[in-house]
Amino acid sequence: MPNSQPRYQVTDRNLALELVRVTEAAAISSSNWTGRGKKNEADGAAVEAMRHAFDTVAIDGTVVIGEGEMDEAPMLYIGEKVGAGGPAMDIAVDPLEGTNLCAKDLPNAMTMLALAESGNFLHAPDIYMEKLVVGPGLPDDLIDIDAPIETTLRDLAKAKGKPVSELVMCALDRERHEELIARAREAGARVTLLTDGDVAAAIAACIDESSVDVYAGSGGAPEGVLAAAAVRCVGGQMQGRLLFEDNTQVERAREMAPGKDPTRKLGLHDMARGDVLFSATGVTGGALLRGVQRFSPTRVRTHSIVMRSKSGTVRFVEGRHDFSTKTWTGR
Repeated sequence: MPNSQPRYQVTDRNLALELVRVTEAAAISSSNWTGRGKKNEADGAAVEAMRHAFDTVAIDGTVVIGEGEMDEAPMLYIGEKVGAGGPAMDIAVDPLEGTNLCAKDLPNAMTMLALAESGNFLHAPDIYMEKLVVGPGLPDDLIDIDAPIETTLRDLAKAKGKPVSELVMCALDRERHEELIARAREAGARVTLLTDGDVAAAIAACIDESSVDVYAGSGGAPEGVLAAAAVRCVGGQMQGRLLFEDNTQVERAREMAPGKDPTRKLGLHDMARGDVLFSATGVTGGALLRGVQRFSPTRVRTHSIVMRSKSGTVRFVEGRHDFSTKTWTGR
């Protein structure tokens, strides 16, 4: 009797490893530019390697979060079809989060992507998004992005059974966050500031290995969707809201999500629904992942994380690559 289950249900466990290969390819390629002060070259290497690596993945993928519109990006543009054929899937990618971090050899540069069945990711334009993230194991609906940060910290401290003075809030070190940071410190919390990489910061708020209790502030909307996919996989909580600079951006958001109020408060499932897979590979070492290590011109080690929302499984994958025995354009 033929198997009547959708192909995705049969192959999803293998897909997780295939996704790791894609982020590994991007990480290895971009690591050639680590510390060289050339962020555009690092990003371009990651984009090209990731795009070619997708050719081996058994999906009929559509990029919904990518490098920009078709006329702005030669590869991994919004709407581009990728994959070797298979179930229809939506793909969110950031071929190199932290291009400046890679260029300056600073911590937390990584390559990442998320995958979900078609229609399950928010189609977000390349604008800013306000974000608020806390980890798993907390009361439902604990956070409200419209509440003052003092209220968020008070409620979070109560839920965790410790004083506000023991909480750590993470935010991007930006002028626009000065008031947020000052109010959090005035409330008694400590604040950790990042130069770049807010997806890593959102994940840090959700894992035991990190000291971060909450991530707050604004960053890129595409990165917000990737963060939501990762937060879904680890059972955290997240809210967001798109931030617009002009009516052109508002209309673009309406086109990408017909019938939806573009200014609405976004819950976690508004940004990433259904069964979600997330993969990231470190380029430079950080709190979450080790960076690419080169032992010789042909021997490389990578460190990745792969997560799935359906099972809640989080796997750390160490890859050792020998290019003297295999051919790979990601080299």
